Amino acid sequence: MQVGQMDTTFWNENTGEPRVWKLTSAVRRRAGGKGPAHRYLACCLSYYDLGEPLPDHSRLTRIRARYGVEVFRRFFEAIVDQCQQAGLVWGKELYVDATKVNANASMESVKPRFAVDAHLRELFATKGKEEPPADGEPSLPPSEAGTSPAGAIGVEMTPGNQGQALPTAACEPTVVVPVPLPALLDDAVREDLTRTNGQRHDWTLQVGKPDREVIRGTYRRMADFVVSTTDPDATVMRTKGEGRHPGYHTHYVVDGGKARIITAVLVTPSEVMENQPMLDLVFRTRFRWKLWLRQATGDTTYGTVDNIVALEHEHIRAYVPLPDFDQRTPFYGEREFQYDPEQDAYTCPNGALLRLETHRYTERTKEYRADAATCNACSLKEHCTASDHGRSIRRSLNEDYLDRVRAYHTTEPYLKAMRKRSVWVEPLFAEGKDWHGMRRFRLRLLWKVNCEALMRAAGQNLKRLLKKRGWRRRPWPEGAANDLFSFSLLASWASRSLVW
Repeated sequence: MQVGQMDTTFWNENTGEPRVWKLTSAVRRRAGGKGPAHRYLACCLSYYDLGEPLPDHSRLTRIRARYGVEVFRRFFEAIVDQCQQAGLVWGKELYVDATKVNANASMESVKPRFAVDAHLRELFATKGKEEPPADGEPSLPPSEAGTSPAGAIGVEMTPGNQGQALPTAACEPTVVVPVPLPALLDDAVREDLTRTNGQRHDWTLQVGKPDREVIRGTYRRMADFVVSTTDPDATVMRTKGEGRHPGYHTHYVVDGGKARIITAVLVTPSEVMENQPMLDLVFRTRFRWKLWLRQATGDTTYGTVDNIVALEHEHIRAYVPLPDFDQRTPFYGEREFQYDPEQDAYTCPNGALLRLETHRYTERTKEYRADAATCNACSLKEHCTASDHGRSIRRSLNEDYLDRVRAYHTTEPYLKAMRKRSVWVEPLFAEGKDWHGMRRFRLRLLWKVNCEALMRAAGQNLKRLLKKRGWRRRPWPEGAANDLFSFSLLASWASRSLVW
């Protein structure tokens, strides 16, 4: 009879035997439920000492809330360090992709945001009124008597956690004071860098939380109108064959080596485009493990001007397809017009010039326009434009970088990277969804799902590390402390500090 699931990565210090961390239902029934007999059998089978306390679910939940995301990220990075020391990280190529993961919430929990906000204001306005203490109990101070509406919706009110203390401030993103680099910089340059970095939105430090104060044009986010009362950080997304569902995006950065080690993980709300956290993830991977990158590869979603310019400026080849806007219109596309850098003008298929009209610095483009009279008298106007003011073309101020990327598209290294991308990251997502519960997050709130994603990615890397070292050549407990590559040492540290 199977007694339980063996934890072969964690040994008892006294007996040197692996522990059983989860008993089967049949063994629990024979042991008489949750009484002393069950505890004795659990200690015998799991090699825990009789006086050693067994893990408690509520205590482990509070440990997660107390430590926050940073400790989980440190554990994930420790695994990547082990993989790099074992020679599994190549460090020349990075592949970036993201997948949709359902949140632990249903569409029935999605309500209009204005109704939820009004309900919270009314609820906490009523609770905020002072009530006379009953039976001589002392009244709480104002700082402990009430909770802000924004924080109240983020707490899961279930029968198991009612009456428990709220998570501490360690759960929220913390502001880390940067360490000055040993470089000689002028005060003006250092001040400019400090101001620029302060204005930049760091996706890693914010744990995937978007900056909702940034609004582009008339676009409005779905989260500005609806919110899930079960998981307020999850946003509504479209899924294949399942309609709409609250969910998240899980972003992976995978090394180009044969082992396919995951070097960076981040979870964002599903409303965040896949290309937005790319630069932070790639540059963090580059500097964290001191990699000399030659290329970064992604799909068409990552082919934005900002991503291309930033990568090419750092001498990293941006192997990304560019969106073909010419196919979205029945008129002549930009490829039909010839650009003359000496005159800074375009020539149309009929030989007319489109001269520079204006600069659009907010959009970082230049606009060229042909003479209206020439266009209206042209025989190709019906194939060129429907405007009576002449045909116009916009050219990016960073068009040189875009032309460089277009030149990559005909080279064999780019075609090889595209073929490799199709079979590099997606199998890791399939592995996580089929074998590691990645189809749906178990936890709620953004910082918690990031903890879950980091542990899942660490497990995927551990499998590849064990395949390199050999599954049957595990060190014994007395030798684990001396083995720098010992998986058991990491698992022991994780079990005592980061256990779920």
